[in-house]
Amino acid sequence: MYQLHIANRNYSSWSLRPWVLMTALDIPFTEQLTQFSAGAVQTAFKAFSPTAKVPCLVDDNQVVWDSLAIIEYLAERHRGVWPEENAARIWARCASAKMHSVFTALRNQCAMSCGVRVAIPELSAALHDELARLDVLWTEGLTRFGGPFLAGNTFSAVDAFFAPVVFRLQTYNLQVSSAVNGYCQHLLGQPAMQCWYTSALAETWREPAHEDEVTDNGKRVVIEDFRWYIQ
Repeated sequence: MYQLHIANRNYSSWSLRPWVLMTALDIPFTEQLTQFSAGAVQTAFKAFSPTAKVPCLVDDNQVVWDSLAIIEYLAERHRGVWPEENAARIWARCASAKMHSVFTALRNQCAMSCGVRVAIPELSAALHDELARLDVLWTEGLTRFGGPFLAGNTFSAVDAFFAPVVFRLQTYNLQVSSAVNGYCQHLLGQPAMQCWYTSALAETWREPAHEDEVTDNGKRVVIEDFRWYIQ
């Protein structure tokens, strides 16, 4: 059986991608969660990942240590990872690759923290531009393939790749079009997403560097914290 190494659910956007895909598609796996520690290099991750990063998928003697590579590895072995229809599959792969390589302002300026709600005084020009591009991209997928998921009527890897963005939009109350907001609410309601979110709220640890990223070292205000245990 696959073993999937992840980090703290509240913070780890990269971990969410393969986890939510495998959970939604009922691909059996065992989970190994290792907490983030202080410092840029996560020494504990070196025990299972050659890059000292998560996620990392172990399949017998095979180690797959990149989120997009994990998705493709699973796609070679399981149906439903990518859409069956050719045009939808091509679009889904392109959109996922785009998320993997760009949208840096969204990632850097809106660190993932599922359990809080944060007020941003003013969006940067780069973040405003990326939100507009995201809206166009998602609207294209929903329009071309009929929804309610990005590439058709079933959850697939492209939804998994953008799942952390949906949590970010919720955390920072980032505004999108009504159609895109409808997609976000639909995705947030999926059982796999609900499971991840509930578990994130129940985590009892806090990692100072990730907490500081969320508030931009005091420039933003946490207006709500839904996590169950506050340290």
